[in-house]
Amino acid sequence: MTDEKMQLVIVTGMSGAGKTVAMQSFEDLGFFCVDNMPPALLPKFWELVKESGKISKVALVIDLRSRAFYDQILHMPTDENEGSPAIESQILFLDTSDKELVSRYKETRRSHPLAMEGRVVDGVRKERELLAPIRSNAQYVIDTTTMTPRELREQIFETFGTEGTAGNFHVEVVSFGFKYGLPIDADIVMDVRFLPNPYYDPKLKNKTGLDKPVYDYVMKQPVTEKFYSHFISLLRYVMPGYQKEGKSTVTIAIGCTGGQHRSVAIAQRIADDLTADYTVHVQHRDVNKRKETVNRS
Repeated sequence: MTDEKMQLVIVTGMSGAGKTVAMQSFEDLGFFCVDNMPPALLPKFWELVKESGKISKVALVIDLRSRAFYDQILHMPTDENEGSPAIESQILFLDTSDKELVSRYKETRRSHPLAMEGRVVDGVRKERELLAPIRSNAQYVIDTTTMTPRELREQIFETFGTEGTAGNFHVEVVSFGFKYGLPIDADIVMDVRFLPNPYYDPKLKNKTGLDKPVYDYVMKQPVTEKFYSHFISLLRYVMPGYQKEGKSTVTIAIGCTGGQHRSVAIAQRIADDLTADYTVHVQHRDVNKRKETVNRS
C-alpha cells in the first residue's frame, strides 16, 4: 500500500432517500462498495483491504440494521496496527422530507422498516429521531426531496469525484461482422457494408483493417470520407448528451459482413479520433474469426 490515504465514505440516511442510487454512483467513481456488511465482519474486511494493497476508495452503506455499530465503524480504521494505510473517513447523509418519503413508500407499496404493521408516516418519524445524531455528525448532507436520480448522481460526482474522473465516462468502440451477430450491449450501431469491400482484392483478402494497405484502401474511397465526416460529427454531438444523462459507458458498434476489413478500419479511426476528448477502448470482436474457421477446416 502506498502512503496515499484511503478514502472511506459511509453512506447513510433516511430509508428511501436514495442510497441505492448513491452506491451505484460510487461504483462508477471507482469505489469498492459494500452494502450493509455485518459488523462482525468489519475487522476481517479491513485486514483484507490492507493486505490487498490495491483498494484506495471504499464506500459502505449503513442503515437502521447497523445503527448500533456506527461508532465502531467510524473508529475501527484508526485502531489498526502501525503500517496500515491512513484512512480518511467521511459520512454522507441522504435526507428527504417526510412528505416525499411517505409518497415514495406509497408509490412502491413497500413497508417502512420501523412500521411493518403501522403507518408509514410513524416509521419515518421514528427513523428520523434515531438518525438525528448521525445527521448532525455528517460531513455531507444531501437533500434529495426534489432531486431526480440523475441529479443525485451528478451531486455525488461533484462532491466525491477527483479531477479527471468526469464520472468515469468512457467510450467503447467495437467492430463486428453481421454474419456473427450484433453486439448485445451496443448503444449505437452503424452498418458500413455500403463501403467498397477490400475482401475482393486478392492482395487484401487475408489482411485486416489493422493492416495499413487495407486501412488505406477503405479510407481513400470518396464515399468513405464523406460518410466518416458526417458520422464522427454526429458522435461528437451526441456524446456530451449521453454524459449529461448519467451514462458511464457508451458502446459504438461498427459492422460489416465479416468484421475483418471495413468495420475494423472505421472503428479504429473512430477510436483514435475520440481519444482526444474521452477515455476510449477499442475491440475488434470478429477480426480473426475467418482465420479461426479456416484453421479448423
